[in-house]
Amino acid sequence: MNEREILSQIRTLVDQEHDLRNRSVAGEIDSAEEQAKLKSLEESLDQCWDLLRQRRARQGAGENPDDAQARPTQQVEGYLQ
Repeated sequence: MNEREILSQIRTLVDQEHDLRNRSVAGEIDSAEEQAKLKSLEESLDQCWDLLRQRRARQGAGENPDDAQARPTQQVEGYLQ
């Protein structure tokens, strides 16, 4: 995925997150379902942001940004902020 595609995916996931929250407020889905879906969306977003940071770091270091690869969810979620 190139940077433009990653940013597009991030926007799509954020839109889905907002839609999910709106549906929850409207009572269209229950809290447990919302939490499960939110967790999945947040994990996907974290992976996208991580991939974007990898690409930018590689580019800044004079390396090929296309060599960056998405890391497993468990690894990305384990990072300290």
